[in-house]
Amino acid sequence: MASMRDIKRRKGSIQSTQQITKAMKLVSTVKLQKARNRAEQSNPYFNHMYQTVTSMLARSGNLDHPYLKAGNSNKKAVITIASNRGLAGGYNANVVKLLTGSGIPREDIQVYMIGRKAKELLVRKGYEIKADYSDVIEAPAYEDAAVICKEVLEAFSRGEIGEIYLAYTHFKNTVSHEPTMMKLLPVEFDETELKEADSHVLMNYEPNEEEALDLIIPKYLTSLFYGALVEAVASENGARMQAMDSATSNADEMISDLTLKYNRARQGSITQELTEIIAGAEAIS
Repeated sequence: MASMRDIKRRKGSIQSTQQITKAMKLVSTVKLQKARNRAEQSNPYFNHMYQTVTSMLARSGNLDHPYLKAGNSNKKAVITIASNRGLAGGYNANVVKLLTGSGIPREDIQVYMIGRKAKELLVRKGYEIKADYSDVIEAPAYEDAAVICKEVLEAFSRGEIGEIYLAYTHFKNTVSHEPTMMKLLPVEFDETELKEADSHVLMNYEPNEEEALDLIIPKYLTSLFYGALVEAVASENGARMQAMDSATSNADEMISDLTLKYNRARQGSITQELTEIIAGAEAIS
């Protein structure tokens, strides 16, 4: 059985750790409020952008454009958004599982990485990190999203990659975050979603389809990517807040348990001292 000194030392250590987890929970809560507001304000625009572009392409008939068909290369670019910091539960590990469980051979994946923690996990698993933009996640900006999308699109246009995917954590609400992997290029759309619209009306482009799509598709991808960045930040802070709340609750339970053990040990020590005093008094008398 542990001594009273050991129990007291361990209890003090857990109390110190609990103060840290409480502080991190409060910081994450404040950051979550800001990130959630930003995500909620941005989502309507990005959702409408997605619906508009897919609806437009569905009404365009059979277009022969590079962005609408897979390239000749077997390589697939995966823009992966995670976190630079840990202590967020399974947040980073769940993003990594999107790649490992995607069914795409590891040697065919080129990772465009945002988030140092997930990068470390992927490197250990043998994935190729094509580029690292981890600093972007600290303060996501539309301009950063545009630069990254431009580089990936140039690689697609050169034939270095045949498809482009996006792996991130979709923010549903404060306690619910869903790891999501979606294909960005070639652009795909669900024809069943168009039944409500007038799909008999074909889309006309001015001056022509190629020039219009060269302008629209990059903006479309940048918008989706920026929306994913904003949601990922909210998801990260939500996951960290939950993890720190759980850690704080676990610390409370451990402190209660150690307090009980300490009191029992102290009571045992007092009982032993009284027994020794009584025995000594009887021996003298």
